Amino acid sequence: MSGIALSAVAKSHGATPVLRGISLDIRDGEFLTLVGPSGCGKSTLLRIIAGLDAQDSGAVVIGGRVVDGLRPKDRDVAMVFQAYALYPHMSVFDNMALPLRMRRLSGAQRLPLVGALSPGRRPIEEGIRHEVEETAALLDIGHLLSRKPGQLSGGQRQRVALGRAMVRHPAVFLMDEPLSNLDAKLRVQMRAEITALHRRLGSTFVFVTHDQAEAMTMSDRVAVMMAGELIQVGAPDELYADPRDMRVAEFIGSPKINVVPAAALDQGTRAAMAAVPGASALAFRPEAADICAPAAGVLAGSITGVENLGADIFLHVAARPAHSQGALPLIVRVAPSGRRFAVGDVVGVNPDPARVLQFDAGGRRLKARERVAA
Repeated sequence: MSGIALSAVAKSHGATPVLRGISLDIRDGEFLTLVGPSGCGKSTLLRIIAGLDAQDSGAVVIGGRVVDGLRPKDRDVAMVFQAYALYPHMSVFDNMALPLRMRRLSGAQRLPLVGALSPGRRPIEEGIRHEVEETAALLDIGHLLSRKPGQLSGGQRQRVALGRAMVRHPAVFLMDEPLSNLDAKLRVQMRAEITALHRRLGSTFVFVTHDQAEAMTMSDRVAVMMAGELIQVGAPDELYADPRDMRVAEFIGSPKINVVPAAALDQGTRAAMAAVPGASALAFRPEAADICAPAAGVLAGSITGVENLGADIFLHVAARPAHSQGALPLIVRVAPSGRRFAVGDVVGVNPDPARVLQFDAGGRRLKARERVAA
């Protein structure tokens, strides 16, 4: 068993709180992603799980064992860093073999000259070579074992860093923004490779990123963090369709969700969007609205931008509700058709009332039963 249980984990830097009592259960074999804006505490939480930082309070349990106070090497976890942390003077083989040598060879056996003559070293080295070559073949980097990191591409260095973690056969893989240094095309490729690697290994993966596309496409569950707090944990489609907090609704989804203050709407528009007492803001995704003639729209405005992505067209509309002093920016997704849209066109926007999300003044989602009660 290699599940992780965090109980009220808190951390501060001086008087500044970084983590505010995080409690989270990560299932054995799960791929969970910690996502949130920069500075929200997700990397700090990962380092606490790894044992690289100590929490001020709370407990960390890995595989049913309390690991507070244990050194990183005693926690049975492996961490892949953003900068890969490869030794430039070592070959790929030696970089991958290093954690095994540190574990299996004595101090004397690791000495450059004397160690080579130490009894018992040869069979240990043969076992290490076999494991490194086997892992390298799995990652398709067997032909790179003699090269130095400086001779590799970004994607190849990423595979080496993964291989160095894999050879230890850890119970838990911790990954801190491992794809952030790659170009866009390679990031997409590596997302698929890491997801496939997780399926093959069946180990617990905890992945940190600020990129919601990585979180949504790779994870079994996503934990959204903001300002040191855990806001919501759920499957990617749950966070997208059923956010419990306005901050989650606005962070998850690209393009961003449309938010309309209830105070900007007249009674007719509020009724058409099924607004209820207590709703401070109404929100709908770009695909949850249709474009129509201005007079037929619940909201109306002029097009300020057209993004044609081939399969989808995103229209940026500056809507002008009855009680709004300025324009409200909206984005509506439309399917390609014979109709042409141009900047300056005046259009109507009709949100689907069944897909409009409603939030109170504190940003808390008003669920269906709460709407009925209201």
